[in-house]
Amino acid sequence: METNVQFLLEQLLVAIGFLYTYSYIWLTIVLGILFFEQWVNYLHTKVSYEAGSVLLEIKLPKEIRKSPLAMELVLTAMWQKGTMNFLETYWKGKVVPNFSLELVSIGGQVHFFIWTAPKFKNIIEAQLYAQYPSVEIFQVEDYSLSVQHDLSKMVMWGTYFKLKKADPFPIKTYIDYELDKNAKEEHQETVTDPISTTIEFLGSIKPGEQVWIQILIRAHRSYGIDAGKLVKKPDWIKDIDKEIQNVLDKYKPEKPKPGEPVLPPPPFTEEDKVLLKAFNRSKAKYSFDTAIRGIYMAKKENADFNNIPGLIGSFRQYDDNTLNQFSLGFFTDFDYPWQDFRRMRRTAREKGILDAYKRRSFFYGMYQFWAEKPFILTTEELATIFHLPGGVVSTPTLDRISSRKSEAPPNLPI
Repeated sequence: METNVQFLLEQLLVAIGFLYTYSYIWLTIVLGILFFEQWVNYLHTKVSYEAGSVLLEIKLPKEIRKSPLAMELVLTAMWQKGTMNFLETYWKGKVVPNFSLELVSIGGQVHFFIWTAPKFKNIIEAQLYAQYPSVEIFQVEDYSLSVQHDLSKMVMWGTYFKLKKADPFPIKTYIDYELDKNAKEEHQETVTDPISTTIEFLGSIKPGEQVWIQILIRAHRSYGIDAGKLVKKPDWIKDIDKEIQNVLDKYKPEKPKPGEPVLPPPPFTEEDKVLLKAFNRSKAKYSFDTAIRGIYMAKKENADFNNIPGLIGSFRQYDDNTLNQFSLGFFTDFDYPWQDFRRMRRTAREKGILDAYKRRSFFYGMYQFWAEKPFILTTEELATIFHLPGGVVSTPTLDRISSRKSEAPPNLPI
């Protein structure tokens, strides 16, 4: 026993000596990688800050006779991946642009916002007016900046949403709800718009309470050394192809024994037909790296903690057992009191998610990939969870325009 211990100690000393002798090699590599990551992150933060931001509010008309396909076309215009070279990446700090789609309830008044860099403002407005000529778009003050984390006056709870299965498995979309078929006016009562569940929940919020839902997106693409990544990261098409192949492999005919006839493969199950159709549809769509945050806050005297389960369940209508589901990711509180002595960790989490929300920081900056990893959604999936609802959504507190416009403003920049 003593011999074994002595041998292990000798080996440990040899290893320490080896590391010390060649420390000038491995330490240079480690410090070089750290400097590389910090420099790229610094450039991204600097460029994002200098670019500035604008918040656009979309006012809805009384009626919208458009399927979510219209919003899918708007989102396609936001798929701005850009081209990068070494100079643009490592000196100018060029990044893939990111946007924020926001569903907000302030005392039960429901609002639709899009946050963007100023240079994309005209593009987004033009696309919205092209697809929804009767809406009105205003550049507004940021509603989130007036909120300060003060435990003496308010309560707060925040979370991230994530996917239960791998990215290639899509959620239940508006096409699955058959909203891609423009329903005629006489058939409006039979239309089911899944976003109505979310809007009804937001509209049920009482004065003194607020619910914020933030969907952060940037164009999904492959990354390599030219885009600031030491390790090459391919896009997700190979992952989709792998899932397709996994389904097809189940139906390969078995090799017959000598003298036996070749048996035909079994027929596809309905579940696998749905999967193959969904996978192939996703391959044909533009895709976005995505993160979704949700925050509930209220004045202490107005707090209703029953609204937290409502926020958690506000995306449940997009779940499909065959396809994919949203689930709860990181959240600000803890399961057991001994995990958070004197509430210090929860307070730090609440301040962090609130500050990250205000900055719209997730892909870049000080909150880069903070608390959760991004997942991938296609334009079809994003348009399902964020689109302008039609008359089938009759929430009284959904802010709509009293009069209908005939066309977009004539002075809209091109």
